[in-house]
Amino acid sequence: MAQELTHFVAGKRLPGTSGRFGDVYNPNTGEVAAKVPLASVAEVDAAIADAEAAQIGWAATNPQKRARVLMKFLELVAGEMDSLAALLSSEHGKTIADAKGDIQRGLEVIEFCIAAPHLLKGEFTDSAGTGIDVYSMRQPLGVVAGITPFNFPAMIPLWKAGPALAAGNAFVLKPSERDPSVPLRLAELFLEAGLPAGVFNVINGDKEVVDALLNDDRIKAVGFVGSTPIAQYIYETAAKNGKRAQCFGGAKNHAIIMPDADLDDAADALVGAAYGSAGERCMALSVAVPVGEKTAEALREKLIERIGKLRIGTSDDPNADFGPLVGRDGVERVDRYINQGVEEGAELVVDGRGFALDGHEDGFFAGASLFDKVTTDMSIYREEIFGPVLVIARADDYEAALKLPHEHEYGNGVAIFTRDGDTARNFVNRINVGMVGVNVPIPVPIAYHTFGGWKRSGFGDLNQHGPDAFRFYTKTKTVTQRWPAGLREAATGEATDHFVIPTMS
Repeated sequence: MAQELTHFVAGKRLPGTSGRFGDVYNPNTGEVAAKVPLASVAEVDAAIADAEAAQIGWAATNPQKRARVLMKFLELVAGEMDSLAALLSSEHGKTIADAKGDIQRGLEVIEFCIAAPHLLKGEFTDSAGTGIDVYSMRQPLGVVAGITPFNFPAMIPLWKAGPALAAGNAFVLKPSERDPSVPLRLAELFLEAGLPAGVFNVINGDKEVVDALLNDDRIKAVGFVGSTPIAQYIYETAAKNGKRAQCFGGAKNHAIIMPDADLDDAADALVGAAYGSAGERCMALSVAVPVGEKTAEALREKLIERIGKLRIGTSDDPNADFGPLVGRDGVERVDRYINQGVEEGAELVVDGRGFALDGHEDGFFAGASLFDKVTTDMSIYREEIFGPVLVIARADDYEAALKLPHEHEYGNGVAIFTRDGDTARNFVNRINVGMVGVNVPIPVPIAYHTFGGWKRSGFGDLNQHGPDAFRFYTKTKTVTQRWPAGLREAATGEATDHFVIPTMS
């Protein structure tokens, strides 16, 4: 019988009461491994009420003590890295190495958030006018929510929760119902680290939970990562309801390969960035843009050679380059796009359809696929496939190559491979994409910079992690104060000289 999972509210695991459940699969076998409760509006209401009550005391805790809780949390997660990675891998399908990377990138943001005492400091101006000082302070919003995706079940919840908690907010997490076990365990570890019960609640569910969070006045801000249509829906609904929203959507990340690039280095980078984690990441490089026919032909041959050596295995196979997709629907989606690409006239150079792993024929596996001679009108170029598919879109020259990511509707990440500094600098300055790599295939910024895409890859004014996260999860209060001598006379009865109310000029 499949294990029945829970919510995590008020510092303890609570069974679902709605009577609705979703299936959590083992993607290696295709079998149902667990049942996750899908919360009702009443259960969401209770989780928010509990968070609202707990937030008052947490906000009153000084930032240094809040930082110490995060420090203890880091220690606890590090001690459970192997078991957490195995749990994550068993539900998502990414390899153990990728799972550990997922957790580690989340922990790096927690490390940054330990600087909360500094990051929450306001500003001060002495004598802005005669006898007048002006200062500002950052205060928490209250209760905030995170709605996070299946592809990074540890990293994205920690990216959202870390700054929110460090700033004194309470956090309600709605993780993906596909792989909720790691978020539930992280909630327990936060509690063990000293976070008060109720400050971090996990409520599992589907659209009913999402809408309940968006329409509840007690939720002051919402962070989301997922597909662009849902990101736009959440952003618009949250904004309509007067909430802050930070929503990140889909991507179609290009890699420009210049004729002077180290093609072996570029091919290695492309294979890792396109097929790692079975392509289920928003920063995957899914479009290779070689400049010139000579570059294109040479790159194509190097890619074919490397793809042929990729090992697809179960998520716990230490020698696997990538494992299964998270669900059967993901395999079907990939196959559908490959079929469309063939129908639209692209050249299918490597066909990953129909891949089956011996002994795991019912698992959610897809082979690596490569298309060449792809044009901008094709669906495999325009749309995010979110699977192990790389397309080659050839460009005659640098300006034609630059035009492709510049005009695409998504603007998450982009990379250029070149030995020429002038070309790289020109590219970095001109491209309208949020995160740019120069000879770096997956340009995810480190934790003390900010992460965010442009165009239809991101909705909202502020990015994830880095200083932007603390701005997003706090409101600024500015105080103008004056202590004229006359107030001392009124308070003490001592005579003072007559004074004139000062002006700000």
